[in-house]
Amino acid sequence: MKRYFVLLLTLLVVIFPGLNSFPQKSNTNHPQNKDYSKSNVPGWAKKAVWYQIFVERFRNGDQQNDPDVKSLEGSWPHDINSPWKIHPWTSDWYELKPYEKENGKDIWYNIQRRRYGGDLQGVIDKLDYLKELGVNAIYFNPIFESPSLHKYDAAFYHHIDNNFGPDPGGDEKIWESETHSDPSSWQWTSADKLFLKLIKEAHDREIKVIIDGVFNHTGINFWAFRDVVKNQQESQFKDWFTIKNWDDPKTLKNEFEYEGWMGVKELPELKENENGLIPPIAGHIKAVVKKWMDPNGDGNPEDGIDGWRLDVAEKVNLNFWKLFRSWVKEINPDAYIVGEVWWEDWNNGKMFNAAAWLQGDAFDAVMNYRWAKEVIYFLAGNKYKITPSEFDKRIKSLLDDYPAEVNYVLMNLFDSHDTDRLGSRIVNPDYSYDKRVGIRDDSNYLVRKPNEKEINTWKLMTILQMTSLGSPMIYYGSESGMWGGDDPDCRKPMLWKDMNYDDEVFMPDQSKREYPDKNEFNQELFSHYEKLIQIRNSNEALQIGDFKTLLANDQTGVYVFSRSNLKKVEQYEIKDEVIVVINSGFSPALFDLEVEHKEYYKDVLNETIIEVKDGKIKIEAKPRWGMILVRDYYRY
Repeated sequence: MKRYFVLLLTLLVVIFPGLNSFPQKSNTNHPQNKDYSKSNVPGWAKKAVWYQIFVERFRNGDQQNDPDVKSLEGSWPHDINSPWKIHPWTSDWYELKPYEKENGKDIWYNIQRRRYGGDLQGVIDKLDYLKELGVNAIYFNPIFESPSLHKYDAAFYHHIDNNFGPDPGGDEKIWESETHSDPSSWQWTSADKLFLKLIKEAHDREIKVIIDGVFNHTGINFWAFRDVVKNQQESQFKDWFTIKNWDDPKTLKNEFEYEGWMGVKELPELKENENGLIPPIAGHIKAVVKKWMDPNGDGNPEDGIDGWRLDVAEKVNLNFWKLFRSWVKEINPDAYIVGEVWWEDWNNGKMFNAAAWLQGDAFDAVMNYRWAKEVIYFLAGNKYKITPSEFDKRIKSLLDDYPAEVNYVLMNLFDSHDTDRLGSRIVNPDYSYDKRVGIRDDSNYLVRKPNEKEINTWKLMTILQMTSLGSPMIYYGSESGMWGGDDPDCRKPMLWKDMNYDDEVFMPDQSKREYPDKNEFNQELFSHYEKLIQIRNSNEALQIGDFKTLLANDQTGVYVFSRSNLKKVEQYEIKDEVIVVINSGFSPALFDLEVEHKEYYKDVLNETIIEVKDGKIKIEAKPRWGMILVRDYYRY
């Protein structure tokens, strides 16, 4: 979640190209066989290709459930009186519509009021699209009831947002009939039931589903917090939050003060003791876990979610996450738990080493932002560019930090709802990772569409992502060519083939850019993602194989590594190997590469065959491109 409320807080190697230069060989092996007795990750997660969905911006599948302005109450900028409409899905992102101009506020104010109507039916309608892409695991940003566009300010943990389901009004009546502190009184709303349908539809397509759990804080509409606001010291939930000052009913002033996450009052923090969240809160969350992981309570978790992504996890005492894991694994031992453990010191660019959370007693994985930073600096950096050897050194250091099995299931992402999109990061190569990477924070940040050369870099980075150790994650729309700076510009409506979009013409200040950007689905990029995912899904070595560096040549910019594991082919057990060549340089690189097998390799990315001669293969690496060499057993 990082700092999506920055707006609130502010308002309140050169690579030396070489042709025919023989690379210096590296035989550094990184076998994944370290002994960590506690690590026990879900096997399916090693083979996952993740797709992150921000529901409000993914697809509007049911216009009858679209939010109204009243549904925004309780979220910043706390304006439900100014003119408002559901925003057109295909409109120019920075263009203020006439009804927005009436409030006299700037684009950043109005973007927070926008709703586009994305919902769960829209996701269900596009599950076949995800299946076609090759995705087999979905991570949902928060989907619990909440007034904001991002849903990190929950009103309930035990109900899906009513505007994501088919009957918002009927769902509200169900809420009112419950005693929210008593799980035995909980009922299934229409939105809840639709989510269960989505889970089944996904599972029928062999797609796993995990959801965002935001248990460090709630929203001001959260049922227990509302009771505290209403009843003050008399509330039975007064100990759920850190109250600094109670309201004095004898005065006109409201003296009520409480602790909010990062000082943000829209996000009241849940109270902790030395063991984490206090017992009443922990008990409530345990019931929530059970509801979504085994909905019908029959002991079979097949009808429930397959795991959790846990927001700002470092803010909650580790002891609680150990308890949380016990609840989750008791219901489904094969469930996947991934934490957001990210910035230790954002100002100084220091990220957490998350090893403490990854010893087999808390999380299975974390979102691998550390990996993202290094790949971006290696292949899309300018000011902060690193060489192949430096990249290799840093990646191996990251792998050494965590248990061996954990490295396979780390979420290897480039972008998310908390960063600038990959396309825009490539357009802006001089920025430090995740630092002022949007035009709201830096007027020099370029908001234009990536050009052909930059999209080629995008493709090169995706080649590395889909072949690296770890589970790749795609942020919605990356495969369709979406671009944009950091929050909120990374949260535009999804680009679809069946929609015609306005060109992006306007700038945030409502001036017009010199060259309009065509905003449309990028079929070529989609096909590239589709092919790479198919290659990954078809080669176990890329999913569960060891990692070994074969060379890192700083002169040519070439980086080569292998992924290998033992595989049964007919009656033989042989070493299955994939060799990946990444040429970060701007010139062709021609060299011989020693291999241990006397056979043929097939470059499954470029559709060529390479013959082994005298224990070597001749590599012709195109500039700014890659090769994926798979042993061709049947040609031998």
